[in-house]
Amino acid sequence: MAVVVALTLFVSGCGTGGTGARDEGPAHDDAMGGRAVSSSLAPAASPSPSAAPDPTEAVRLVKADPEVSTEVKRELKPCVSDGYPVDVTYGDLTGGPADDIVVNVLSCGDQVGVGSYVYREQGGAYHNVFKAEEPPVYAEIDRGYLVVTQQVYAKDDALSNPSSENVVSYLWTSGRFVVEDRTRTDYGNLGGGDESAASDG
Repeated sequence: MAVVVALTLFVSGCGTGGTGARDEGPAHDDAMGGRAVSSSLAPAASPSPSAAPDPTEAVRLVKADPEVSTEVKRELKPCVSDGYPVDVTYGDLTGGPADDIVVNVLSCGDQVGVGSYVYREQGGAYHNVFKAEEPPVYAEIDRGYLVVTQQVYAKDDALSNPSSENVVSYLWTSGRFVVEDRTRTDYGNLGGGDESAASDG
């Protein structure tokens, strides 16, 4: 499958630091957005594949999106020198008339993913067709798949040692994202040594 993936823009205004927020369980499929969301947002301005992703457009989409939680919108403010904590990627995920927009909203302090969204152009406007809001979460485009990664923390885990990591691959099918593959990696009690992986499609 031919995929057009533009450069990922990482807004550098945020500080660096910790490795993740705490989460005491894996994300649920409904929370990971395996369905199309019908909210219609701003008029679409088709991004050029050669152009760098536009964080201003991404911020506008997220702030205007009724599907985005209040908590995520609260995080979406400039960190330093008007730099918003977002990663933005343009690419072909849904076969629409213009590149889809993948937006990851990060926390300012430690750059942890607090929300991931996909916007699809249809009828001259961008529509939210995917959301995941259980941090730490990060979405990206990989060979036509939407790949969502989430670290999972048990109650007593240190921030530097998550218990496991879930990676879920979605494919756009019949107007929605459908789970194609799911991999869980367990890190063991010390965050190292005893590592095992399980995958099911």
